[in-house]
Order: sequence, then structure tokens, then C-alpha cells
Amino acid sequence: MKIVNHFPKTVTEQTDMPVPLPDGTRLSARVWMPDDATETPVPAILEYLPYRKTDGTAVRDETMHPYFAGHGYACIRVDRRGCGDSQGLFDDEYSAGELQDGVDIINWIAEQPWCTGKVGIQGISWGGFNGLQLAALAPEPLKAVISIGTTVDRYADDIHYKGGIQLSENIGWASTVLSWFSMPPDPAEVGDKWREMWLERLERTPMLSVPWTRHANRDAYWKHGSVCESYDTFQAAVLAVGGHNDGYRNAMDQLVRNLSTPVKGIAGPWGHKYPHIAHIGPATDYMKEALRWWDRWLKGVDTGVELDPAYRTYVMDSIQPADTQPHRPGFWLALEDWPSPHVQPETLALTGDGGLAMDSKPGEVDLNIPFDLECGRGAGEFFTFGFGCGELPGDQAEDDTRSLTFELPAADTDRIILGAPRLSLKLRCDKPRAQIITRLCDVRPDGSVMLIGHGMLNLRQRSSREHPEDLVPGQVYDIALDLDQMSYRMPAGHTLRLSLSSSYWPFMWPEAEAFSLTVHGGKLSLPCYTGAIDRNYMPFGEPESAPLRRVETLEEQVDKKEWVKDEATGEAVLHISSERAKTLDHHTGLTTGNSFWERTTIHPDDPASAAVRIDWERSMARGDWSVRTETSSVMRGLADRWEIEHTITAFEGETQVFHTTFSADIPRE
Repeated sequence: MKIVNHFPKTVTEQTDMPVPLPDGTRLSARVWMPDDATETPVPAILEYLPYRKTDGTAVRDETMHPYFAGHGYACIRVDRRGCGDSQGLFDDEYSAGELQDGVDIINWIAEQPWCTGKVGIQGISWGGFNGLQLAALAPEPLKAVISIGTTVDRYADDIHYKGGIQLSENIGWASTVLSWFSMPPDPAEVGDKWREMWLERLERTPMLSVPWTRHANRDAYWKHGSVCESYDTFQAAVLAVGGHNDGYRNAMDQLVRNLSTPVKGIAGPWGHKYPHIAHIGPATDYMKEALRWWDRWLKGVDTGVELDPAYRTYVMDSIQPADTQPHRPGFWLALEDWPSPHVQPETLALTGDGGLAMDSKPGEVDLNIPFDLECGRGAGEFFTFGFGCGELPGDQAEDDTRSLTFELPAADTDRIILGAPRLSLKLRCDKPRAQIITRLCDVRPDGSVMLIGHGMLNLRQRSSREHPEDLVPGQVYDIALDLDQMSYRMPAGHTLRLSLSSSYWPFMWPEAEAFSLTVHGGKLSLPCYTGAIDRNYMPFGEPESAPLRRVETLEEQVDKKEWVKDEATGEAVLHISSERAKTLDHHTGLTTGNSFWERTTIHPDDPASAAVRIDWERSMARGDWSVRTETSSVMRGLADRWEIEHTITAFEGETQVFHTTFSADIPRE
């Protein structure tokens, strides 16, 4: 990464600028702007998050906001209400209150003497989500959005449910949020009232796993904040960016396909990171690309962004599967239009002997999908943050032995899969409730099997995500499901494999009762790129960054991931841990640390035995002052209900100052 030390403008920084809300609540903002902004106003760029600007995202923020400020922008990083150094109480992600606060923040920024009245918003994940949600509300000053690692549908394509099946990350994310938000504001920013604010937050902590689990179908709870419900309300220009190795890989397609405002999409090989600091390379020059977007829509400079291709995607080459990949070979494609006339569907029919036949009508098939609760060990993690415990999908060969597979014989030419494949099946089930998981795989000549992408469906939601219906045992159904967006080159001599399974633990929760699925036919519609390829095409330059924040590692993080068998119970157990990470921020004097332990268990003969336990420990210290929290989250998927338990314990120094335990039983949908 190239570090840029000098900018066109001299930058000033304020670590705690108050942002007043109409109800009297004071939010805290870290602000960078040109030192002459009060005399020569500039446009503003907002990033609005719950992730603690002082000690949470400070390192990442330092790479971006001073850079933009040095090019003539006021950059405002605001802690969400009830988080970090901001007043108030947290309620839920993307709540109506959060979005109203966001509108009020944007309007307040536009009225400041240092602002021209034009505002942009950027963010990844939470900040990518709420940036789009605020754009759907169309506050007048908001002219441009850059949304990264994002979604348009909070139910169908978020960390809670996929294909209508609850992800194990639903409780995982609830546990992470519980730990993140259990920490106090920084006394150096809020003064002596830090303890009062902290204890009030702890007393009023929402247990988010409950509504997230209780709302098992796509009801009004999930429609709120799902911008696919309101594409026509957008007024701002939108740049949508994401990674093929992230859990969020579909929004770029959906936004470019559906928005009528200026919109472009970029899909790289990255995980869940900003592209200039991506841990799966090649990283790209996000800063310059973002400046082109901001300069055009916030300053009116002709940067040519309107002439950019509608969709730029990195096509990943086939490589030997590994759960950690610092660099992914491949090449960039520029699609002038999206959907592209150069992407055409190729129809493959399932055959009774386990084949995929080209240009053929679906034949007679009568094959059973195994019900194997150990299928899913090669899934990898929903989020790929770059931790050292193997987050990416590994070799799929073992999972394929636990699945029903169909193969297309190796071709003598390359095939580029670009888009979302659609699978149509004729299925029969012996129980009223079932799920199906489909994976598209690259069987390489060396025998290793690379995951290209996947899709899944709760079969009770075969006709409606909002109004599920039980299956009639023995009846044959026509069902269809879309796999995730893909951008992958299948080389000549490689075999394309379609794998079907009835469970995918621990990536997602299994049905509570075993069932038998029989396939009676089907077809796979494969989107294939037929246009020209220029492997020398490089739309982005070397990553740039503002000077990095001086942070010292005091204790190295130790990551582990291991499958074991509990000999006493017969359970399959996955242990994941990340321990002893501790750093000193020389700018604030804060020492922060965290450790994490996760244990998922299931008995191979009992789907109702699935359980997760996640423990976090998090600490902050400066001089003689120190605080620590310990949180624990447990979830069990029993035959008729979900059991959930959370605990929070907080310490000031070595003195326990707070403890609470919460539990809930939620009927299983």
C-alpha cells in the first residue's frame, strides 16, 4: 500500500464534535476537514456506525477520512445513539430511530458553516446498510452514496437468514453485538459521566437474538430497512462495491439492475473489508475511485464516472482450495451494461445417472439426497474478516461424499460463470418440513474440489418467504432457487459438479426432524459470459492510504479452529477461538483487548441436538483506569423450540459492577 503524506489541503481533526439531535440527545463525531473550511465551505462525507470511533474503527478510519479531507471534504465519523461516545440508548440494528437520527445528522451537517450543503455517505456492512436505507429516505442534502459489503434485503440476504433458513451467524452476530456494545464510552471524551452512561446501557441492553429468531419469515420486521422495497425513492447516486469472498455478494447486481438514479457496481475478490485494505488480494485503490465518485456528485467535477462500465467484476481463476488465501489469481471484466447481452444462460439437465446434460430436456430421475448432519464442514465462515483460523471454504470433497451430486463432463474450452445460477427441481419429501442446500463446485484434475458458490431454500418457503406452507408428504413439487452471484473461470479439463444436501451445519441450523428428499428431475440454468477477455485490463491502481495510525501490538492474537469428536456423547464438536489480542493506541493512550471462544455441537443422529455457545471477553485501560466485560451466549435448536441464554458481567478494575442473565424460549416455526 502506498502511504500518502501530503495532500492539497491541510487537515484539522476534532475527536469529539457534538452533533445535537432534535430530542436533545448529543451524538459524538470525530471530524476531519480542511483548515480553511469555515472560510471556504466544502462538501461532507458521513460514516455513521455503532462501532466505537475512539477504539473500534479508529485504525481503519485513519486510512480514509484524512485522505478525503485532504482533498477538500469534511469527513464526519459519527457514533450511533447509545454506542461509543454518543448519548442515548441502543435499540436494534437499522431501527426507525437510527434512520431518523441519520436523516437529522445529514440535515445538521448540511447547515454547518463549513459545509456547502451537499453530503455523501459511505460505509461497509452496518454503514453500507444504513447508507442505502438513508438514501431510500431521500434527505435533500444527500447526493451520493458508496455502499460496501451491503444488502438490499435484510431477510433474504443478511447475516440472519438465507433461503429462509436461520444461519448460525444469527446467534453469532447477536453475541458479537452484545460484547461490542457492553463497553463504556471513553472517559477522555465524555468526562465523569462515563460510568453512569455505561451502567444505564448495561441495564437496558436489548437481547437482539430474540426478535431475530422470533421473526422467522419475511414479515414487516425485515421489510423495514430492505431497500428493495423502495428502489423508486432513491435520489442519490450510488456506487455499490463488494467481494466475491464476502457473505454479501448480491447487492451490486441488484442495485445496478434496479435503480434509476446514477449507479455503478464493482465486485472484487475481497472478503468483508474495504478494497484498499482487503486481506484477499489484489487490493485496489478505493481511495481514488471513491474520490472520483465524490468529486462528480458532491463538487460537480467531470470525472467521467458516468462513462464507467455499469458493472466491473473480478473473474476468479481456479486454484487449489485453501481456507486462507492472501491473493486470488484472476482478471477484471468490464460490462458496459448490466444485465449484459454478453451473459447468456446455458441450460443443463439433471440425469438419472448423476449427470448434467447440455441441450437436453430433463430426464427421469429418482435419486435420494442423503440426510447427513456432518455435511457442511467445508463451508467456511459467512464473514471473512482475515482472522487466522481458516475462514474460507476448504476442499469440498468430503462434503460431496455426504451429498447427491450431478456432474458435467470436462469441456475442452474454458467456461466463465458470471451471475446467479438458477436451479429448478422436482422434489418429493416424506415430512412436512425440509430444507435443501445446493453447491456449485469445480472438480480439478488433481482431485481437489473448489466451491464456486451456493444457494439454499427452506422448502416451506417455496412459494412465499412471508407465508410458508408445510409440504404434503409424498407429493412432488416444482421448486426453484437462485444461487449467489458468481464470477468464476472454469478451465478446460475441469468438471462442473452440482451438489445437493439436506443439511449444512454449522453454517446454518438443520431442521429439527430428519427427513428424506427425492429428486425426480431438474435443470440448472448457468449464466455464462460469451464476450471478449482482456487479461491486461486493469481498472484500478495501487492502493493508497493516509498515514497509518500508530498502534502497538502488546499481545499477539492466537487463532484456532478444530473439529473433534466428543467420545462421551458422540457429538461432533467445532472449536473456534481467538485469544489474547491486545493493542496500545499511542494517539489515545488506550489499551484494548479481546478474546473469543465458540463451541458448536451436534449429534450425527439427532438434528435437534444442535447447539452453539459463544463467550467473549473485552477490555479497555488507560493508566490506573480499567474496565472489562465478559459475555456468554448459548442457543439450542430443540425439536419444538429455540432455547436462548445470554449473560453479561462487567468489571471496573477487579470489582464486579454489573451482572445479568437473560433467557428465552421461542417456538420453532
